[in-house]
Formats: sequence, structure tokens, C-alpha cells
Amino acid sequence: MTNKDKKPTFEDAFTQLRETVEALEAGNLSLEEATKLFDRGMKLAKTCNEMLSAAELQVSRLQRSFGEQMAMMQTPPDEPDEDDEEEKDA
Repeated sequence: MTNKDKKPTFEDAFTQLRETVEALEAGNLSLEEATKLFDRGMKLAKTCNEMLSAAELQVSRLQRSFGEQMAMMQTPPDEPDEDDEEEKDA
């Protein structure tokens, strides 16, 4: 697998995005260079956004699962029904 095939971590992509923005803000670029950097920055921003969305979804699922587990632990066992009591007496 080459470096181009390997998906960057969020931290790596964000660092590259920040460096790209800094290069664009510094200026002194030809129109072609600026356009290429802008395109690269947009792709990096999309990658970062997708990673953040996936992480947010994972956290939401974990919170929901944890909440369900806590609710099950806090729910008292069902009280025996009157029918259950009558069956024991019989």
C-alpha cells in the first residue's frame, strides 16, 4: 500500500488543512498554485468533516447504548402479578 492509498488520521488531515490555509493566507502564489491549494484544502476539509461526523455518530451510539444499560439497571424487577400469587396458593 502506498502513502496515497493510506487514509490519513484526522490529526494529520487537519494539520495539512491548517498548513494549506496558512499558505493561501500568506499569498505570493500564482493563480494556478492558489487554485491547486484551494482544491486541496477543500478535499482536506471534506475528509475532516466526514471523520468528525463518523466520530459523532459513534459517540451518539455509545451514549444511547450506555443510557439503555443504565435504565435497565435502575428499573426495579416487576412486582408479582395477582395471578402469580393465586397460582402459588393453588
